[in-house]
Amino acid sequence: MSSTARILIVDDEKITLKNLMHAMKKEGYEVVGTNNSANALKYIDEQEFDVVLTDIRMEKVDGMQILKKCRELYPDAAVVMMTGYATIQAATGAIRLGAHDYIAKPFKLDEVRKVIREALERVRLKKENAQLREQIEQYEGKVKIITQDTNMQRILDTARQIAPTDCNVLITGESGTGKELFARYIHFNSKRADGPFFAVNCGAFTEELLTNELFGHEKGAFTGANSMKSGLIEMASGGTLLLDEITEMPPSMQVKLLRVIQEKEVLRLGATKPTSIDVRFVAATNRDIHDEIKTGRFRQDLYFRLNVVSLRVPPLSERKDDIPLLGYYFLKKYAALKDDIPLLGYYFLKKYAALMKKDIKDISQEVIAILMNYDFPGNVRELENIMERGVALTNNENMEVAHLPEDLKELSIRTFRKKEGKIPSLEEQETAYINWVLKEVGGNRTVAAQVLGIDRVSLWRKLKKYGFEE
Repeated sequence: MSSTARILIVDDEKITLKNLMHAMKKEGYEVVGTNNSANALKYIDEQEFDVVLTDIRMEKVDGMQILKKCRELYPDAAVVMMTGYATIQAATGAIRLGAHDYIAKPFKLDEVRKVIREALERVRLKKENAQLREQIEQYEGKVKIITQDTNMQRILDTARQIAPTDCNVLITGESGTGKELFARYIHFNSKRADGPFFAVNCGAFTEELLTNELFGHEKGAFTGANSMKSGLIEMASGGTLLLDEITEMPPSMQVKLLRVIQEKEVLRLGATKPTSIDVRFVAATNRDIHDEIKTGRFRQDLYFRLNVVSLRVPPLSERKDDIPLLGYYFLKKYAALKDDIPLLGYYFLKKYAALMKKDIKDISQEVIAILMNYDFPGNVRELENIMERGVALTNNENMEVAHLPEDLKELSIRTFRKKEGKIPSLEEQETAYINWVLKEVGGNRTVAAQVLGIDRVSLWRKLKKYGFEE
């Protein structure tokens, strides 16, 4: 930044001004200087400076007035105050009002150079953060769901079709599959995209706290209620509210929520009149909601209100084609490779790449093979953690097996899951296991029979029974 940094120096002592301008120009900065403090205000009006170095005590216009002008016009600029020992207290007061630092006179030029470099670094970081915030705000509505799986594409198409409507949505799926991501996807592709999006975990609060969190309260409604508090339902008006782990909601709360959805109004605790709301509700659960209804833990009428459209997000084990794709996405996300980075991940890129300072280009085929044979009980969240760990341990251009967790290198974990809402039969599990063993031993049936603990004839009968081709 030093080659393009612009510095304004203001000091009514001509010799000091001349020396400072000469020193700063030698550093490669673009320098403007004046010994007339009134002219300094004019310069600030007409031009933008990265750093303003100003004396604090001057005739006509003092350093505090220059500081105030800079804060008004260029809040990201750094102002450094120069002061004699008699006015150090005033300089420290200036820092409280937004000055970057102060330099006591008489000073050494090396000290000035150091303070200016630090000020410029602060300005650079503030500008980068501002650009980053602008990018995140620009693209935060474009939620990125990474997939090449046919079934996931169909679910995405459904989410895209229902997003512009105002119908409530129920999202089911195991923990870590991305249910909240789908809820955000629906919100940011709807007419409510400019409105608020709030998410609350219904299992994370006691019933009293959840009531207060969702419905709010009036001043004096209970001991300690010193002011009115709007609940999340009211705050989400004009937008979307995600009720995560909805099946954890207590029955009494379910009754209150049902009334809110039906009447489109909410009553704060202690209030006498309800408040009208305009909220789209998205509910999510990792449980079998039909079992919850059968046992009486979840109200059927509330289920029908929320389940206008339902989406089931499949576990990663059911969309293994996404594993290499997600692996490369997380690799890029954490390894600071800037080509083709989704802008939504730019925040994480800045956060982790700055810490790790890595330049990783590829994942070895051995790693891909292990990931493809792993059932990911923790779903996408687990894959992300594995990739973050791998990048942290990698010191060359490729991520290798050595960078995987020990248990993943040694074990091939397979889990028993519901598929399309059904528990797999013993026959389905046996078929899948025999198929996996055959792949592991390269199709050698003699070896496969030994691994399975049966003779070759028994294996042949099972293969015939389950319809395996020769």
